[in-house]
Amino acid sequence: MPSLGQLENPAITLATEVYADDGTLMGKYYRERGNRSNVEYQDISIHAIHALVATEDERFYQHSGIDGKSLARAVFYFGREGGASTITQQLAKNMLDQGSKNFVRRVIEKMKEWIIAVKLERNFTKEEILALYLNTVPFGDNIYGIRNASRTFFQKEPDQLKAEEAAVLIGMLKGNTLYNPKRNPKAAMDRRNTVIDQMVRNRFIDAAAATNLKAQPIRLNYRKLDENNGLAPYFRDVIRDDLKRWCREHTNPDGEPYDLYADGLKIYTTINPRMQLYAEEAVASKLPQLQKALNQQANIRKGTVWKGHENVLEAQMRNSDRWKNMKDDGFTDDEIRASFKQKVPMKIFAWNEKRERDTVMTPADSIRYHRLMLQTAFMVMDPISGQVKAWVGGIDFKNYKYDHVNLGTKRQVGSSIKPFLYAEAVEEAGFTPQTPVENVAQFFPGNGMVPAKGVCKGNGETVTMASALTWSLNCATAYIMKQIGPQRFVDFLKQINIPSKVEPYPSIALGACDLSLYEMLWGYTMFPAGGFSTKPIYITRIEDKNGNVLERFDVDRKEVINEVTAYTMAKMLQGPVDFGTAAGLRARLGVAEMGGKTGTTNDNADAWFFGFTPQLLAGVWVGCDDRFIRLESGLGYGGQAARPVWEYFFQKAFADKTLGLDKQAMFVQPESLKQDLNMDYGGLISQDAPPGAEGEDVGNGKADDYLISNDTNAPRVPVDSKLTDEEKDIKKDAINQKNNKENKPDSSDDKKEKKKGFFRRLFGKKDKE
Repeated sequence: MPSLGQLENPAITLATEVYADDGTLMGKYYRERGNRSNVEYQDISIHAIHALVATEDERFYQHSGIDGKSLARAVFYFGREGGASTITQQLAKNMLDQGSKNFVRRVIEKMKEWIIAVKLERNFTKEEILALYLNTVPFGDNIYGIRNASRTFFQKEPDQLKAEEAAVLIGMLKGNTLYNPKRNPKAAMDRRNTVIDQMVRNRFIDAAAATNLKAQPIRLNYRKLDENNGLAPYFRDVIRDDLKRWCREHTNPDGEPYDLYADGLKIYTTINPRMQLYAEEAVASKLPQLQKALNQQANIRKGTVWKGHENVLEAQMRNSDRWKNMKDDGFTDDEIRASFKQKVPMKIFAWNEKRERDTVMTPADSIRYHRLMLQTAFMVMDPISGQVKAWVGGIDFKNYKYDHVNLGTKRQVGSSIKPFLYAEAVEEAGFTPQTPVENVAQFFPGNGMVPAKGVCKGNGETVTMASALTWSLNCATAYIMKQIGPQRFVDFLKQINIPSKVEPYPSIALGACDLSLYEMLWGYTMFPAGGFSTKPIYITRIEDKNGNVLERFDVDRKEVINEVTAYTMAKMLQGPVDFGTAAGLRARLGVAEMGGKTGTTNDNADAWFFGFTPQLLAGVWVGCDDRFIRLESGLGYGGQAARPVWEYFFQKAFADKTLGLDKQAMFVQPESLKQDLNMDYGGLISQDAPPGAEGEDVGNGKADDYLISNDTNAPRVPVDSKLTDEEKDIKKDAINQKNNKENKPDSSDDKKEKKKGFFRRLFGKKDKE
């Protein structure tokens, strides 16, 4: 028997609820039979209260837990004229989790329920008992409590229930499967009308109103909130691990670690529902187009893309439930493999409204089909506060659980890393946007040429650093790396809070390293935030079930570069979005100031785009989980694959006036730059792309093209470091080209004229006469 203290504080299992920044319920964490949320009496529709009392316990307000009249009737008619359990007794049954099928045991349980019912009546008001009861009752489909039922069947809070809606829910208490309006609408309507008749009998509504209500159909708005739906399912799955860790480290009033699935915690996040929907819409709008292009490639249509990668299919088969279940049943490996070649009916992912379609195919073909799907990662954040506003970890959480945004999911970043190197050059080496850099392949002792083949786009001429960033020139970037040094660049990446360990190889200047979207955005925050690195945060506070704040989470910022460097980089990164590798983006959005950078890895396995305004920063990755599956030709470039997703989102976000985004917002110009009368950034970027510049967005080889030398101080050595005669000639020509640079004739006056004026326009300076 529970003690009085246990009765006063009933241990009802409550789901943890996750909320967006405007209070919208995003989802829950709960165990089986734990999907319930408490609600106070005053927050329950009076229609639900009336329907419950009229149907389940007409003399509820007159008895003290046991209704003698009903009990006598039940005994006399052997239960044929209705049971004798009062609402209070039913509450006791729910709290004790009783309901044995054994007659003798059930008699004992009944006695316990009577005793507990009397105790409840002595220690709780009638209103508290009704609220407790409605918080515990099951409504089927693992839905417990009036709040969850109201949200699931009608998409509204319980205080908003109309009389006819309340009658539907209360009617389900007699049989939540038989009278489920989604499964059995006819039976549910009949039961609803019975409840309405009971409300008339008990004078809660008049006969005329009842006649009108019974004539109406049941208007359901059914949507059950589970892990596969609701707002930001990838995000909710990722923060689950963070919350589990928090629960282990914090104890409840009983001295026990908090239980994420039972203690009814309330998690308030930074996710903006409108931005989240726009982000998901952006992915759904652009990824099908890219998928169609991928499907039309010859290597995909003919299946040759799998040649040499049969081990991937074998691994996927062995990890499948089909393989594990058949193995448990005693089948041999050969028999299991044979079963993967037999066609069976199944559902597969599809870019349609339901995100699935029925088909007949072999399980082996199903694996190939799903591995060929392009995936994505998209995150939006406030670069000043660090608050994450939208998080899309893949194309469909139901079919693809793997999240591609989080810190643990890393892909080769390609040219999107270049702004970090350029920022260090400005911050520590005294580079400016007009500093001339040699667009010539660089030889690193012990590491060979960077880029690997020693070939440069743009005729190998000297260019300004601003132009090199605009057109993402690899050889010019290698030259800057030569001045900085690989080890110092790695130290700088740590300084700007890139958590992943990056080895000091020269090729990292071109993105030959694997990083996550999350940490790349963390790094990019320093540009719009005036030199401050702001950690992305996604939880603002955690409350207990009673609304007491257990912990708050504040902004985590650190100055990593000075404001002059940050402003200079923000303005330089306008080049790519004006007429570089993401040409015309700023004009299409109609914003006063923004910056951005594309990134593409070898063979188009990964496409990236990072862009920011003074108010918002976002990043996109597009690629397949298997890196050998990739878009061919220019479609796989960051400017073609990733940038459209980013652009679609920002078009929608700017059009939504409720978000408060200002197209005329400007980056904060440091006072020292305003007063610097000698500052002159004229004629720095040619508006004509260097020959083959689009390909320069591609990084320096594959991540596995590099080996680690036994010398821990040596940089990574390319696999092809034993150069062929042809490669030696390329290297020799590149070095000669560098040595003869001083004697190279000046560019023509026409070329100088083409370069004139861009950075003056960026910084508001006028061309000199």
